[in-house]
Amino acid sequence: MDDRENNTPAIGIDLGTTYSCVAVWKHERVEIIPNDQGNRITPSCVAFCDSKRLIGDDADYQAAMNPANTIFDAKRLIGRRFSDSKVQDDIKLWPFRVIQGPVDTPKIVVSFKGEEKEFLAEEISSMILGKMKETAETYLGKPVKDAVITVPAYFNDTQRQATKDAGAIAGLNVVRIINEPTAAAIAYGLDNKTDINGKINVLIFDLGGGTFDVSILTIAEGGTIEVKAVAGDTHLGGEDFDNRMVDHCVREFTRRWNKDMTGNYRALRRLRCACEKAKRILSCITQTSIDLDWLHEGIDFSIQFTRAKFEELNMDSFNKCIQTVEACLSDAKMEKSDVNDVILVGDSTRIPKKLCKSLNPDEAVAYGAAVMAAKLSANNHKSCRDLLLLDVTPLSLGVQVKGEVFNVVIPRNTLIPTKKSKKISTTKDDQSSAHIKVYQDERARSTDNHLLGKFKISGIPPSPKGDAKLKLCFEIDVNGILTVNDKISKEKLTITKENGRLSTEQIERMIEDAKKYKQEDKEYEKKVDALMDYIYKMDDKIKSMRRGRGRRRLRKMEDAIVDTTKWIEQNKAASVDEVQRMKEHLESIYMDEF
Repeated sequence: MDDRENNTPAIGIDLGTTYSCVAVWKHERVEIIPNDQGNRITPSCVAFCDSKRLIGDDADYQAAMNPANTIFDAKRLIGRRFSDSKVQDDIKLWPFRVIQGPVDTPKIVVSFKGEEKEFLAEEISSMILGKMKETAETYLGKPVKDAVITVPAYFNDTQRQATKDAGAIAGLNVVRIINEPTAAAIAYGLDNKTDINGKINVLIFDLGGGTFDVSILTIAEGGTIEVKAVAGDTHLGGEDFDNRMVDHCVREFTRRWNKDMTGNYRALRRLRCACEKAKRILSCITQTSIDLDWLHEGIDFSIQFTRAKFEELNMDSFNKCIQTVEACLSDAKMEKSDVNDVILVGDSTRIPKKLCKSLNPDEAVAYGAAVMAAKLSANNHKSCRDLLLLDVTPLSLGVQVKGEVFNVVIPRNTLIPTKKSKKISTTKDDQSSAHIKVYQDERARSTDNHLLGKFKISGIPPSPKGDAKLKLCFEIDVNGILTVNDKISKEKLTITKENGRLSTEQIERMIEDAKKYKQEDKEYEKKVDALMDYIYKMDDKIKSMRRGRGRRRLRKMEDAIVDTTKWIEQNKAASVDEVQRMKEHLESIYMDEF
């Protein structure tokens, strides 16, 4: 199917903690789509100013000046509870406020248009997805509805559901959720199709800004990709390495000047940016420096950083990465020698193995997602048509039985989609109902795992305890999302508001809010475009005046153009009224001179 036949192209989106990327299958290949700044990756960042939202690069540019209202790391909150210890650790580091919402959901608090607003992580993520959708629509020149969105392989059911909800709020039909390392494997398989003879085993080492995944897959020459095992940590990534560097610098600042800068969020944001830059430099050379003028209370700060110091600060995290690789190999029943290739994705560290360098680590995930999107939209190109993906569930799923024991129904690394049944017995004579709690994770005690939801089975026939057998049916779909029901009362487990999942009404309200914000953004852009049109008009007038007289007028108009252009660059967060006043100012100059 060519582009003329496919009027509704499906896109692939890598929704990252730090950066996001969007791609599409076009002209019989995958194309990574650049954003409005010409960049192929976009910061996963949203800023709220006096009268306008900024998303992506513009939000990132002004972060140091507006730290309390610039939101990043939404992926680290999505699908989690406020009381989660990892969320609590992150809150101490973020310059923006996070409060406890209903049912222990974290809510982000910002100042927007002169009032306090609260947003769920799904809403912030939807804004980033909306930016990716808009980027694709501008590039393709047509509306986009369908999308494949990637998630960390180790995301649990709640996190996957929340990501799907974010897509819906952004106006996307999420046709599939796929694991990030699996998407990278699709990209690898397509990129190396002619080199694959028989079967090869590939290890994907995906260390991004906020999450870490390891996947071991077998790729066959016919286009079949079978995931053998996954392991990981949804709270380990490049930002944790940055945090260690920032903490070290803050301690050094306190040691030198006996001053505490932890409450100065603007200074911390500048320091974090400098640490991230230094980290990247240390990937190429063994030593660099961080130099910041007037960092805190007028004090200049300078510090030397070596690669050895960086590794010392993060050695426990690096060791955790290696342990995760070993655990994944064990689950896949493979030795290191069985792995034919290692693919690095994201901000990865060094592994003692010959590495695949043919894929761009920032773009591989979106690339694979775009191939899957093309396949699901019935693209007849052989590369898409022949793709067969056999993925696995990352964590065990089961129910709580007597004594808070976690009884596994579907073990981790089971191929999906899948259906499995479990029989449990009544614990009391003539028991007519039972309360079922469904958990996900690997701990022996159910309460140490993640509670996905609970439901009630009613209508159990009277019988002595132990005689009545309740049959629970667990079903995991291709997105890795779970449904549970029973064969007596036909009840179905739905991850509802009480479990932290958004209700249909909430999603619909957020969709309407998203439309409203988008309309407001368009109104602002219209005003800026009108202002730029006036600048071009004045510039054309200057060109005509150069052929005649009127040097005084020429200088005044040139100065106005320079000043206004500079103002636009420095005030991306300006209100619609301020932009309108600048336009009226230019108009007055133009009218005065003519």
